[in-house]
Amino acid sequence: MRYKLLGKSGLRVSELCLGTMTFGEEWGWGASKDESRQIFDTFVEAGGNFIDTANGYTDGSSEKIVGEFIASERDRS
Repeated sequence: MRYKLLGKSGLRVSELCLGTMTFGEEWGWGASKDESRQIFDTFVEAGGNFIDTANGYTDGSSEKIVGEFIASERDRS
């Protein structure tokens, strides 16, 4: 994975971003929590650290799911 600096912040973000609009099935389509976990884990294992989510994605389920996935890693450098 290649990284870019985010402006002048010094934060390194992966050039690829994981879009999580389809994490959750509340809209009648999308990825189940188990499928979402597999997608997320594959992205992280490849070195990804840039994740797009929003409270409007699958009526907020996307943010809840991503929050659960990263809960144990929030303080990692």
